[in-house]
Amino acid sequence: MEILVVEDDPRLADALCVALHRRGYGVTHAGTGEAALAAPNCDLVLLDLGLPDMDGLVVCKQLQERSDVAVIVLTVRGEERDRVLGLRTGADDYLVKPFSMAELTARIEAVLRRHRPRPAGPVTVGDLRIDTEARQVQIGTEPVALRPKEYELLVVLARQAGAVVPRQRLIMEVWRSTWPGAARTLEVHVGSLRGKIAAAGRIEAVHGVGYRFDPRES
Repeated sequence: MEILVVEDDPRLADALCVALHRRGYGVTHAGTGEAALAAPNCDLVLLDLGLPDMDGLVVCKQLQERSDVAVIVLTVRGEERDRVLGLRTGADDYLVKPFSMAELTARIEAVLRRHRPRPAGPVTVGDLRIDTEARQVQIGTEPVALRPKEYELLVVLARQAGAVVPRQRLIMEVWRSTWPGAARTLEVHVGSLRGKIAAAGRIEAVHGVGYRFDPRES
C-alpha cells in the first residue's frame, strides 16, 4: 500500500514517513499542494490543511475529482465546522493534531478496508478455480478446504499468477495490518497453503521480495 504524506512541517513529515515505513507502507512526501497534485498515484493521502501554497481543502477536492484515492485530513483545525467541511469536501476521515501513531494507524487501516474493491468474479488459473462469491476453491472437480486466511492469501496470489507479490502487500491485503511478527505469520500460512494446493501449482518464495504462484499446466 502506497501512502502520500502531504505535510509542510519537515520534522512531522519525517517522523510520519519513518513510522509508516516501519509499518510496511510505501511512503512518498509532498511539502506543498502543488507537489501533492503532481505526485504519483497512491492508495491513501494523509493531508495537512495548512499548506504554504494553497488550502488543503482545495487539494482534497482536486484529488477527489481525478481519482477515488482515500484521504485522511491531519490538521490543527479542530472546530466542528472545519471537520464537517473537510468531510463534505471528500475526506474519508479527519484527525486533529496532536495524535498518536497508534490512532493514525488504526484509522488508516479502517479507511483502506472501506476502499478495498469487492471481489470481481471467479478466478481460474489452470486447474484451480476460486469462486469468490461462495468463497469456494476447487482443483479440477475436487473441492479444497481452506482456512479463511489461506483462502484470502490464495486469491491474491492467484490473481497475480506468475508474478511476484511482495510480502508487505500480502500482509496488508490479507491481514489488513502489520506487526512485528507478521512475516512469520505469513510464512506459516504459505507453508500450510502449499500442501493443500500442490496439485494446482507451486508457491515459490522469492528471497527478500515475496511469493509467486506458478500454476501447473492443465
